[in-house]
Parts: sequence; structure tokens; C-alpha cells
Amino acid sequence: TLLADRYERGSVMLTSNLPFSKWEQIFKDPMTTAAAIDRLVHHSIILELNLPSYRLEKSKQKINEEKSEENAP
Repeated sequence: TLLADRYERGSVMLTSNLPFSKWEQIFKDPMTTAAAIDRLVHHSIILELNLPSYRLEKSKQKINEEKSEENAP
């Protein structure tokens, strides 16, 4: 509904860690998935950033710090 309301009326910025090929996991319906992707990519600029996850790195760092604190005398 959001994409249909905004389509050709205003800007939408969306981020996802899933490629379009896996979006059926989100929408559960192939036709809804195709419609959403179609509206998103029409008149769009797609930026694909293949960077490590900032949140994952911070989480690993926190776990390592907690382990270090547990092992400290």
C-alpha cells in the first residue's frame, strides 16, 4: 500500500540486506513481490553496497569484550 501510494508521487528510500530474488520471503505472494519490485525499480537509482555489516561487526566486538571481561582476573 505504501509503495502504491507513493508511486510517481514522491520519493522513497529503502534499504535491504536481501536481494530482490529473496523478497518472496517478505511478501509471501509472488504477484505482490513482483508489483513491489516493479514500482521500486521504475525511475529508480539502485545503489548496491557490498560492505560488511556494521551491526554484525559491533555485535562481535561487544561479545569479544564481554568474554575478555569474564576472563580477566
